[in-house]
Amino acid sequence: MRTFLASSAGVTCAALLTLPLAPAAAAHPGQPAHARTTAPARPTPAPVPGSTASLPLTRLPAARADGRDRYDATLSRRTTRPFSLVGIVWDDPARTLTGTAEVRVRDAATGAWGDWRTLETHNAEHAADRTSREARGPRVHGATAPLWTGAADAVEARVSGPAPLPEGLRLDLVDPGTDARTPPAAPRPPVGPGTLPRGRAPQPAIVDRAGWGADENLREPEFGYTGPVRAAFVHHTASGNDYTCAEAPSVIRGIYRYHVESNGWRDLGYNFLVDKCGTVYEGRAGGVAKPVMGAHTLGFNTDSTGIALIGTYTDTAPSAAALDGIAKLTAWKLGLNNMDPEGKVTLVSDGGNLYEKGAKVSLNVISGHRDGFATECPGKLLYEKLGTLRSKAAALQGR
Repeated sequence: MRTFLASSAGVTCAALLTLPLAPAAAAHPGQPAHARTTAPARPTPAPVPGSTASLPLTRLPAARADGRDRYDATLSRRTTRPFSLVGIVWDDPARTLTGTAEVRVRDAATGAWGDWRTLETHNAEHAADRTSREARGPRVHGATAPLWTGAADAVEARVSGPAPLPEGLRLDLVDPGTDARTPPAAPRPPVGPGTLPRGRAPQPAIVDRAGWGADENLREPEFGYTGPVRAAFVHHTASGNDYTCAEAPSVIRGIYRYHVESNGWRDLGYNFLVDKCGTVYEGRAGGVAKPVMGAHTLGFNTDSTGIALIGTYTDTAPSAAALDGIAKLTAWKLGLNNMDPEGKVTLVSDGGNLYEKGAKVSLNVISGHRDGFATECPGKLLYEKLGTLRSKAAALQGR
């Protein structure tokens, strides 16, 4: 459910499809692996409590500082309904929010106001490819990365930049809801040494969408598929590190709701997420072993999978457990198509700020987001660990 606290704050977001979809009938046996199919009729689960509320920011008159133009917008301190994740959203996804965006919140338990925290404004590169239906929809918006705040009941925000601000600036407050279930991380039966061919790895334990409490009524019902997965792009969510591993399902529910209701995508953008304790979670729906088209690496969502480590890893090093979780996941997922984690792959760009549309690009089979798009993601200290990740994943494949 989405609540608007002012009629001018925006419109309800409904994500569009990533790909043109085939009729609901089963695919013909002769269809290629990248054939598009619709989802089977899904049961309607009990709604998971949660909501998104929007608060419009007030623009201030343009000013000059140190001889330079400055543009500001603010939201004064405001008591709100409970929320745990925030982000700033604007109308046009093609516009960039330059400068800084900051929020501070009041802790719902203690009543104390926290420090100002910075939102990652360079977030447009976490998106569906520009030629996809998902990216071109009228309800797709520009947005910062979401920030996990923990339980809060009041907020203040400010935006300042050297260029005119995008239209429709608003602060989205996400309540991820509560879920009494303990997420089951049910592994497959153990696979003994030598029972898998070289280049393959056993599937790790993966918490499915029901396990982290996904409200399946939020997303579009159909699935979009790409060709065989030949590369993995590693990301960080840039949502902050102030979460416990027990809170990870709530963080994922918050990001999911933000991607659908604020960004306007058809589903959660990442194919998989991993928390700081190394637990692996299913992201975008469609089947963990299938080549689900995500919205994670602008220009390179085709033939790839997107894996996001929950947190911000610019100045914080990822834990050993988190790296192990990503290594196990990439070893298995890439092994389904016998891809060497330490190898190279050629992908065709759909267009971005590093490679023009149609460019054939040689990339590492396990790449960081910044390898396909000029961005800070997945954070300096996580990016520096990709060599270790490749070696771990290759060893798990028996290479």
